[in-house]
Amino acid sequence: MTDNQLNDWRAKALQFEQQINGIVIGQLSVVRNIVLAVFARGHVLLEGQVGVGKTTLLRAIAHGLGGEYQRVEGTIDLIPADLVYYTYLDEAGKPRVDPGPLLKQGSRLATFFFNEINRARPQVHSLLLRAMAERSINAFNRDYEFPHMQVFADRNRVEKEETFELPAAARDRFMFEIGMATPTDDAVLDELMFNQRFHDVDRLIAGMETGGIAYYELNDLAVMLQESIHGTPKLRAYALALWKASHYPQDYGIELSDVDMSALLQAGASPRGMSYFIRAAKVRAWLEGRNSLLPEDLQAVYPVTMAHRIFLSPMYAYRKDELMPELINGILNQIAAP
Repeated sequence: MTDNQLNDWRAKALQFEQQINGIVIGQLSVVRNIVLAVFARGHVLLEGQVGVGKTTLLRAIAHGLGGEYQRVEGTIDLIPADLVYYTYLDEAGKPRVDPGPLLKQGSRLATFFFNEINRARPQVHSLLLRAMAERSINAFNRDYEFPHMQVFADRNRVEKEETFELPAAARDRFMFEIGMATPTDDAVLDELMFNQRFHDVDRLIAGMETGGIAYYELNDLAVMLQESIHGTPKLRAYALALWKASHYPQDYGIELSDVDMSALLQAGASPRGMSYFIRAAKVRAWLEGRNSLLPEDLQAVYPVTMAHRIFLSPMYAYRKDELMPELINGILNQIAAP
């Protein structure tokens, strides 16, 4: 792929981002992070309160990207087989078995949206883990491949009854865990309340332009994009320090108030997480029109890539919402950038 082709793709990516920002307003950083994940070919977990637009955003992403799309609603009675097949009686009263949402589109499955993923049981999460990690599952004594599948899931922070917390292994499969907060800008809130355009979500999304992204070329693009962006030895050393600090923050002079830093963490970021971290940073550099990584590329994606991969010890886990942002900011502020 030539530089001109990469430039053409960058223009399409930025246009796609602009379109999404016209559908879901007041969420610029959230939309940018999802665009990064799309072109880095990573899965996304979106978290936020009820009614902030998580489902609207993911529907808009799927519509704008094109490709075959499937959606599953997380419920407490969902079982793994429901993702693979479903049975019913046809018009003649004979039992039938048809492919479920994972198999229906075959290898053309592009976007798989799991709504309210924390309502599904751990057995369902386990099946999804294999599909996400290996882009394949085994069913009916054969393997089914999903080379183009990208999973988007969402969960809300409000309801805790009849929900199941995602295990560490499941969360580590997601490139990003993105928090989506209620907009605070008065102008944005006024638009959402009084502009009729945002009151009919189906019409809003249907009005999006499509066809700009050739979805089934994204895998090849992602490979070439990663190969075209480079980092200096000093930049690579900086990235390594950011990784090590997620395991041993006290070694880098990072301190949090009322915290024994040597007992703070149970585990730091995984090697897979660091791979995702660099992939996402390279996509950001590409979107900014560069072929080299800068510290700000790493700093921009560190929170959404690392925060869900750093696990606090039980004695501090109840303060996670307070301590995790402080730890991430401490790492980024304490470690000197080249």
